[in-house]
Amino acid sequence: MTRKIFIAALTVLTLWAWCAQPASAGKEKKTLQIVYVEWDCATASSNLAKAVLEDKLGYKVELLPVTQPILWTSLASGDADAMVTAWLPETHAVMYAKVKNKVDMLGKLVGGARLGWAVPDYVPLKSIDELDANAAKFKGRIVGIDPGSGLMQLSEKAMKDYGIKHMELVEGSGTIMTSSLADAIRKKEWIVVTAWSPHWMFGRWQLHYLDDPKGSLGKEEGIFKVGRKGLEKDHPAAWAFLTRFQYEDPAQLQQLMDWNQQKGTDPLQNARRFMKENPKLVDSWLNK
Repeated sequence: MTRKIFIAALTVLTLWAWCAQPASAGKEKKTLQIVYVEWDCATASSNLAKAVLEDKLGYKVELLPVTQPILWTSLASGDADAMVTAWLPETHAVMYAKVKNKVDMLGKLVGGARLGWAVPDYVPLKSIDELDANAAKFKGRIVGIDPGSGLMQLSEKAMKDYGIKHMELVEGSGTIMTSSLADAIRKKEWIVVTAWSPHWMFGRWQLHYLDDPKGSLGKEEGIFKVGRKGLEKDHPAAWAFLTRFQYEDPAQLQQLMDWNQQKGTDPLQNARRFMKENPKLVDSWLNK
């Protein structure tokens, strides 16, 4: 073999070896998939995470709306990278228990969260155990959200715990629930809905939770962030941000959710508005 042929062959082999290196050996591939269920709180926080990751850290982020079971299994299998709306220790307890050894907890997004059944303030009832006797005034309905959600599972338990025989727990979605609530309030009709906070509806209307003396709907919870195994190694900058990403107060999340309900707005645009109005908070997510 001549010297020129040897050098050419060596060059080709070197280039082949360089191109064949795994991505982790070179520059980080800055693409991420964040999964979320299309609840108002999850939509708001997921878009805020996307805005920070793209605008401040140079990632390309795909937001993937999924059902609640897939939310967890996609992280456990590594098909998605992260989610930012896990309600614990009770609401998502069953699903988290199935995958907890296959995912990584990234810390709390916000505290002071809760589930319950809510009524407009003009409804004089104070407790869940008063509902069945007043079923006719509510047209025999408790207006729920998407079937299979943690809130609906706990609501089914509450129906049994309180012996509610004359009312039906109606499945729907978060949008259907708030639309029904808005319509009832406009007509001053009695209505009871499956509710959670933080939620924009508590800022828009005068509502109160019904007391839950049996504790069927759980106690105060936190909203947490969860990542797939290996996220820290594959995307260290994104992992560092997600571990620090948190609201100072539930009211901040509720405000962002309320912006998303205004006509002509976009959740990603509102997330960027939130970033502009809260620069110190955003800096705390990016710097140690």
